[in-house]
Amino acid sequence: MTLILRWLLLGCALLLLTQLNIGIDVRSFGSALWAAFVIGLLNAFVRPLLILLTLPVTVLTLGMFLFVINALTFQMASGLLEGFQVAGFWNALLGSVLYSIMSLVIDVAIQRLFGPRPPQIG
Repeated sequence: MTLILRWLLLGCALLLLTQLNIGIDVRSFGSALWAAFVIGLLNAFVRPLLILLTLPVTVLTLGMFLFVINALTFQMASGLLEGFQVAGFWNALLGSVLYSIMSLVIDVAIQRLFGPRPPQIG
């Protein structure tokens, strides 16, 4: 249940980003839900690979290159979906930072509301 609630709230967060006029456009709530799903998949599977491949640059920039990786995955999601558009790299950078902050707030709120997850066996 918490996974579905988190997904719905992240979709709402994407809709909120469109209201800030920072170059991010989401056509509908359904498009926002798909975008949240695709961003989650990219963060789970593509982002770790990008981090591994760019590890020397990330170390040289003291971790600041991770912002670029986040922006690239955010912009990659907009390239994969029709109802979710990002105007450019700087808009993707700002959007990914704001989306990450909103995601953190949502995660903390859900954890406080439902309590910590029980430990997994196996």
